[in-house]
Amino acid sequence: MNAPVAMALVVEDDAALRMLCRVNLELSGFVVREAGDVEGAEAALSEERPDVVFLDVHVNGRTTGELLTRLRGEGIPVAIVSGSTDIDVLRDSADAVLPKPFAPQELVDTALRLARLSHL
Repeated sequence: MNAPVAMALVVEDDAALRMLCRVNLELSGFVVREAGDVEGAEAALSEERPDVVFLDVHVNGRTTGELLTRLRGEGIPVAIVSGSTDIDVLRDSADAVLPKPFAPQELVDTALRLARLSHL
């Protein structure tokens, strides 16, 4: 098996969607860490710097704006994952936006593109 491409952190409170992301990213060679809430994301970030983060806008009823600000401040590429119909507002605050529902290949393509940005 090939060495991992990069590490992705998926911050999503929907366990089924987290699993879908993890499986598809792992099949593409990523090492994947998961967090179901902001606290779990903070813990994962304290252990290892991801190459890309997939961040749901609302996790367990909380907005993830402060976490997004931290990630952006640390130069970590972020793809916002949202079911919101007003995703144009989100485009300025992240490197990419994946509207729910999204195709697994769209997830992988975004991860590969953003992970490369972090290695420049």
